[in-house]
Amino acid sequence: MSGDGSERVVFVDDEEDVRRANRQSLELDGLTVDTFADAESALAAVLAAPPGVVVSDVRLPGLDGRALLERLHRVDPDLPVILITGHGDISMAVAALRGGAVDFLAKPYPADALIASVRRALERRRLVLDNRRLRARLDAALDEDPAFLGVSPEIVRLRRLVRDVAAADVDVLVLGETGSGKEVVASALHRWSRRAERNFVAMNCGALPDSVVESELFGHEAGAFTGALKRRIGRIEHAQGGTLFLDEIESMPLPIQVKLLRVLQERSVEPLGTNEIRAVDMRVVAATKVDLGQAAAQGTFRDDLYHRLNVIAVAIPPLRDRREDVTLLFQHFLARAAARFGREPPPMTPPVRDHLQRHEWPGNVRELGHFAERCALGFPPEDRAAEAGPTPSLAERVERFERDLIRDELIVAGGDVRLAAEALGTPRKTLYDKIGRYGLVPTDYR
Repeated sequence: MSGDGSERVVFVDDEEDVRRANRQSLELDGLTVDTFADAESALAAVLAAPPGVVVSDVRLPGLDGRALLERLHRVDPDLPVILITGHGDISMAVAALRGGAVDFLAKPYPADALIASVRRALERRRLVLDNRRLRARLDAALDEDPAFLGVSPEIVRLRRLVRDVAAADVDVLVLGETGSGKEVVASALHRWSRRAERNFVAMNCGALPDSVVESELFGHEAGAFTGALKRRIGRIEHAQGGTLFLDEIESMPLPIQVKLLRVLQERSVEPLGTNEIRAVDMRVVAATKVDLGQAAAQGTFRDDLYHRLNVIAVAIPPLRDRREDVTLLFQHFLARAAARFGREPPPMTPPVRDHLQRHEWPGNVRELGHFAERCALGFPPEDRAAEAGPTPSLAERVERFERDLIRDELIVAGGDVRLAAEALGTPRKTLYDKIGRYGLVPTDYR
């Protein structure tokens, strides 16, 4: 039995013989059953400890079954309720189903019919609770970093890799396109490491003139050069005990690369204007949007520094390679932008949905965030039909829908193919074949 009560049945009927007989049938099928003679006591028990399903007679003394259904759904609209009656007709069944009942049984009914109905309701409840747990996990990821928000295999693997690497306390090379979230990954490597209580020091090598990079990085003493009126602690020393993040490392001048290599090898720094060598304890995270191996081969980046930095590489997948995350990220950015602008998030329109799915997002997460801001301000997406290419064929759309549906069920099932196959109503072998065809990996969703 599940510890959250999702396998427990609450059965309500004012006839003792009916309660006893139905309880016995359900318990013989391996279910846990609590019985009640009236809706009021059943309601109190459900509110105290929610079950997996409620089965109730419609005609009860006091509060009747349909009123009980209404009360229960005020608290939890997703709680499955099955209604039974000895006086049922089609109109009552339709009214009950429209009122939110998951099933309607007319007395007398065979025990097998009740058990089958309860089992279907319990499976529905399990899926609802699994979806809630998934949402809680996504919300937790969202609280940590929106860049890690997503359910695609690529982002799941990235989260795992970053957590594992963070604990290893080694220098890291982060690879990713513009706007993909390299600094966010570097920050996570710091926060999830033993260095989290010390400084995270970021420096964009491509944003500084070559003339000041050396002073910014290594620091200087007063009088070290013209204009050096006072001592300056460099980024390396400021990162003592913490993490030094060097973004756009490919832009670092070659002479500075030589000095940085020595710092990485000896873990010491010699500020400008002094012969004093100072020991440093820090992790270095370097990020680049280019192939440093190719840059080294072309002579624009030192080969020895490349190999020293490339101890562990973390590659950030571009947004176009994890399209199933686009809508989720967009909704997050849209809600955040609307709150900042003091507006209600606008509804998802067909042009917006089409743009989210067809656009290639060369600017990655950053571009998506900017698009969400424009939507929050009421500016519709630009017409990009020309760049979007031909409309996908019917077969391509069906395949995309099927892949997304299978992926979603694997997420809900925690990677359990058997449960996913049952939820989809398809043979397990067929599902395995489709999983292989679409390149899905069930273990990525555990």
